[in-house]
Amino acid sequence: MTDIVIHVDADACPVKDEVYKVALRHELAVNVVANSFMRVPQHRLFTRVTVAEGPDIADDWIAERSGPHTIVITSDILLAERCIKVGARVLSPKGKPFTANSIGQAVATRAIMEDLRGMGEQTSGPAAFKPADRSNFLSALEVEIQKLKRGR
Repeated sequence: MTDIVIHVDADACPVKDEVYKVALRHELAVNVVANSFMRVPQHRLFTRVTVAEGPDIADDWIAERSGPHTIVITSDILLAERCIKVGARVLSPKGKPFTANSIGQAVATRAIMEDLRGMGEQTSGPAAFKPADRSNFLSALEVEIQKLKRGR
């Protein structure tokens, strides 16, 4: 087993089963973090972490335990930014890597959309999750694991 750990921001994460399969293949620990009970397969590699209700409690747990040997799965842009700052690798459930080069634009876009909604503007939410997204996620997760195993 390596010291690579995967943290899953589990609320509404559509790729938890894929994370479990890949983690088993690579013998990686997985923390499934949510503020309510979440079913997690019984295995020594998998830990369900139920945090208190409240804004950003799950995000705080994940960010505080992330670092250079961590892969974080989240669609939360602000959590992604926090994790990148401490050296973690971050993937969206659709397989899009958040990087130090791309996170600034993602945060800015999020802020603009939030401002528009605050002014009463109707905005569309994120695109629906598609079968191709699942495949993209699996490929991206494998790439990140291999990079960490090679020390890059």
